[in-house]
Amino acid sequence: MNNNLAANNTPVPVLSIGELLNAFETDGQQGISNKEASLRSVQFGLNINVSQKVKSIWQMFFEQFKSPIVYLLFVAAFASLYFKNSLEAIAIFIVILVNALIGFFMELQARSSMRALKEMDLSVSKVIRGGKTIEVLSEQLTPGDLLLLEAGDMVSGDGRVIESNGLQVDESALTGESFPILKTSDSQGVDTDASASVNMVYKGTAVMNGNGKVIITGIAANTELGKISELVGRSATTKSPLDIKIGNLTKKLIYITLFMTAFFALTAFIEGKPWLQILETSIALAVAAFPEGLPIVATVALAFGMLRMAKRDAIVKRLSSVETLGGVNVILTDKTGTLTENKIFVRVLSFPQEEVHVSMEKGHLVYDDMGINSSQKNFELLVKIGTLCNNAPGEQTEKSKISGDPIEIALLLLNKAAGFSGEESAAHYQRISEIPFSAETKLMATADQNGNDCFISVKGAVEGLILKCTHIQAGNSLNELTSIDRKKILANAETLSASGLRVLAFAFKSLNEIPEGDFIAELTYVGMVGFLDPPRGDIKGAIATCRTAGIKIVMITGDHPLTALSIAKQVGITEADDNQVILGNALPQEDLLDQQWRDKILSTTVFARTSPKQKLEIVDTYQKAGFLVAMTGDGVNDAPAIKKADVGIAMGLRGTQVAKETANIVLKDDSFVSITRAVANGREIFQNIQRFVIYLISCNLSEIIIVTLLGFFASGAILFPLQILFLNMVTDVFPALALGLGRGDKSIMLKAPRDPGLEIISNRNWLVILVYAVLMTLSVLLAIFICMRYVSEKVEVINNVAFITLAAAQLFHVFNMSSLHSGMMKNEVTKNKFVWMAILFCFSLIALVYVFPQSRQALNLNIIPLKAWLAAIFAGTLPLLLVQLYKLILGKNHQK
Repeated sequence: MNNNLAANNTPVPVLSIGELLNAFETDGQQGISNKEASLRSVQFGLNINVSQKVKSIWQMFFEQFKSPIVYLLFVAAFASLYFKNSLEAIAIFIVILVNALIGFFMELQARSSMRALKEMDLSVSKVIRGGKTIEVLSEQLTPGDLLLLEAGDMVSGDGRVIESNGLQVDESALTGESFPILKTSDSQGVDTDASASVNMVYKGTAVMNGNGKVIITGIAANTELGKISELVGRSATTKSPLDIKIGNLTKKLIYITLFMTAFFALTAFIEGKPWLQILETSIALAVAAFPEGLPIVATVALAFGMLRMAKRDAIVKRLSSVETLGGVNVILTDKTGTLTENKIFVRVLSFPQEEVHVSMEKGHLVYDDMGINSSQKNFELLVKIGTLCNNAPGEQTEKSKISGDPIEIALLLLNKAAGFSGEESAAHYQRISEIPFSAETKLMATADQNGNDCFISVKGAVEGLILKCTHIQAGNSLNELTSIDRKKILANAETLSASGLRVLAFAFKSLNEIPEGDFIAELTYVGMVGFLDPPRGDIKGAIATCRTAGIKIVMITGDHPLTALSIAKQVGITEADDNQVILGNALPQEDLLDQQWRDKILSTTVFARTSPKQKLEIVDTYQKAGFLVAMTGDGVNDAPAIKKADVGIAMGLRGTQVAKETANIVLKDDSFVSITRAVANGREIFQNIQRFVIYLISCNLSEIIIVTLLGFFASGAILFPLQILFLNMVTDVFPALALGLGRGDKSIMLKAPRDPGLEIISNRNWLVILVYAVLMTLSVLLAIFICMRYVSEKVEVINNVAFITLAAAQLFHVFNMSSLHSGMMKNEVTKNKFVWMAILFCFSLIALVYVFPQSRQALNLNIIPLKAWLAAIFAGTLPLLLVQLYKLILGKNHQK
């Protein structure tokens, strides 16, 4: 294959289609074979742009040493070497290494989780290979492939258009211009610059309307998007709000520590304390203050939580969305497939002379009454229109996997059940033109040729299609459509819609020549079909859960208002006596929305016949009123509102690539229940993060207070820097991580959403942290008092008692992280197996330190009497017992 046309001075845009096919050795109908595609993939590589340079394993490892606390420890280690205390220096180096390894493996786990999430959301492209239309991973696209595009697709490679059927592409990702560009297959008079030609499409752009066929000419770095990425590189990764809040929190702790360290050093120097003691205590303070496990534990908790959400059918694509998700207080949801089963089948056939109720049983059409009498001609025409004006694959059965639009599939099944072979009917016709469905017109039309005859098929919303009709088919008679007929048809459509059916009207026109331009005019009305799409069985409970959780549910749909209202009442979005529905065309322009209209929007729970712009206005109105908005959608026309919302949610089964690329979350099962679970999981993840942040800071604050107090009043350092670092490494990381991996409490969806603008730690939380820290400090002071009074006044014994007491108090303190009104023995923390594993592991590490003389010597620890151990363990349990006693008293008062 000639992979460098530029070398022949032949720009791709000016090549004729024949020259293009020859240059890329591709058949315009058959495409390339699967074998050839594999060979070209080896030659040209995968269709992947390296959007961000991935850190190597070594880079990830060495980055663990880039922190202020590590720099301080290196200073302490070299100071120990200077004072010829080589054993302590070696111990510090070992602790630094172990700490780095813990961080490294945790970050590696987070990366693994994120990679697993990414693999769940791989995009696919529709191509023709070996004469068959198949779906392949977009990364497997190769030069010469025949790519099929339709509205809602993301273009997955640069390519030359060889067929365009109203193909319009939004190239704002490359140009910044948001209006769609009409693409053509013509090579005459086009721009020779491949980056700006109307017969070229580009990777990363979105198909807005129409459909077409494209020959892939460039992949990966050899695309316009790839070239831009290579030139400008990637901007720095934007930090999520959670990262920023954790960073701000860490800075506050550092400032507090610097102040306390400076204050202690100055005061101790004035009092004439030995400068070595001042240095050791100052370093101990710095080590105590810095919660170095916080950022990495937060990342792992987020990644693990997101992976857990993905396994429950909600793929969260952005870390920052997790925090926002927990604060959502209004969900704007589509109806079809989200609230309903999306298992659509024909229920009513409505003709001008009669209405017939039908059902499908084992592939056969079953009539509820006497069947079709005077409307056989209408039935045949309706089936013909439904077959020709249809883009679903021809082979469909009731049990087959859905492939295509559910309504179009239902029409093919109707055709098959009625005894008219869809393929046989379509075989006589060749499609020559199509006007794709538009959210504005809500119509789709096709022109199909059979010899010299041309048959125009149109289907769509009743109120739009009836305006295009001039005649009506009434059995074997063809009559003019009167105003009385129109009123009767519209009234019948409202009756069907009010019963919860989705209604489509059908019309046709026969011509003796191929039409030009817009051929949706002077049509003959045939009839309507009422499609049943029942609500999901579990949807009512999910909506009730959301309402209990303080989340408002609003339905925004393109369906008929009465259909929307019927479903809304069935699932519990609106009350039985509430009939308020706002039609999209009733909404004024955004700049004309006064406060009265805004209040009306905020008080309405059902919007029907809405356009993309109107959806955007509804989202904007809620956001300006202070709501945190989640928006669901599946089509290319939903993308603006999905992007505008605080949390955009796309449907994974029926969603277009554009919608999925724009969204923050993709639902693998298209179910509203998954949204409810995702919100609950979002709250759970944030609650877990808040818990381990409170746990970490209260532990660190207790160390700061202890070191400061004992530094002032003791003659030597009671706790050494290495001991504190060991405690931080043991009691911080593992219990905190266990809290981050736990489940939320049962009441998580019984509370109102949290304000996303609030910091992780509220003023009340700071007070709780201070109380926890003081309790742990008092437990250490009590243990020291008991030791000095009943065991020994030796400094080394007191040091060991303080060390063991603080370790026990901090490890037991993890059980204080349960919710305020939960029981002591059965709560979300005690049920968390990771917590028990972490505590057992940490106590085992402490025991091992005492077993080996080398580790004891490195940490300045000694064998102490049993009475000292008992005093330390007793004092270490007091903070837990006191807090649980308080919760018990509070719980009894709460029950009263």
